[in-house]
Amino acid sequence: MQFLSYLINGISLGSVYALIALGYTMVYGIAKMLNFAHGDVIMIGSYVVFFTFGTSGMNPILSILLSMVVCTVLGVTIERIAYRPLREAPSLAVLITAIGVSYLLQQVAQLTWSSSPKSFISVISGIPFLKPISLFDGQLTISAETIVTIAVCLVIMVVLIWFVNNTSAGHAMLAVSEDRGAAQLMGVNVNATISLTFAIGSALAAVAGALLCSSYPTLQPTTGAMPGIKAFVAAVFGGIGSIPGAFLGGILLGVIENLSKAYISTQLSDAIVFLVLIVVLLVKPTGLLGKKVNVKV
Repeated sequence: MQFLSYLINGISLGSVYALIALGYTMVYGIAKMLNFAHGDVIMIGSYVVFFTFGTSGMNPILSILLSMVVCTVLGVTIERIAYRPLREAPSLAVLITAIGVSYLLQQVAQLTWSSSPKSFISVISGIPFLKPISLFDGQLTISAETIVTIAVCLVIMVVLIWFVNNTSAGHAMLAVSEDRGAAQLMGVNVNATISLTFAIGSALAAVAGALLCSSYPTLQPTTGAMPGIKAFVAAVFGGIGSIPGAFLGGILLGVIENLSKAYISTQLSDAIVFLVLIVVLLVKPTGLLGKKVNVKV
């Protein structure tokens, strides 16, 4: 029964990684850049929820919606100011800029809200009809946070896949992903498409931040750093640029991390996660569901 409990908690943690990884994989798949500031957008969104719900008592759903709006505006602003001028620059310049934006957001948060950890109140606790489920005569209890996190992740992944494959904006994303120049010649607004991608990824980051801090209720300016890195690992693990790949990578990463903590070592769990990534990439360099890309020269 303990194994089942660890497995379910691992799927819950993996669902958070998957939500963050979806943002990474969409931005990389369409804009061909790695937004390492994505983890810090999560942190900003979590602070919005903390102050609106935890301190001011706003309705939790409205609080998350407000956080999504703030993160969407922040993500689009970062893309417009920091990344768009570098679109034709070498990838190293974009990478350094992304790291710089990440540290900037952390420092701004530290100056604004201090570096002392804050106790985050679970947004799920503010929704009275969401209760834990007890199974096997009370031997296994699944928290409301776990149920909601897994359900939200599944719903968002299905909606994203439908959106990309069945809407004009989604088709524009696919076109830009395949060939930005050709898409522009066909009348696709590349700037608007990439901005929309950043907006979606940032909104997902806000949801992921609220769910992450509800399950692990400590909030500080570096809260998004490690989950952001692990979500990037999950995106690469599953196949960066693939929405189902990001979901699969996130779930597997969460399960591996949780089982490693339970049965091997809490201190070594992160090392085991990265070791598994290395092994997977040695065997399948494009990730589990990634496609081989032929680069034009």
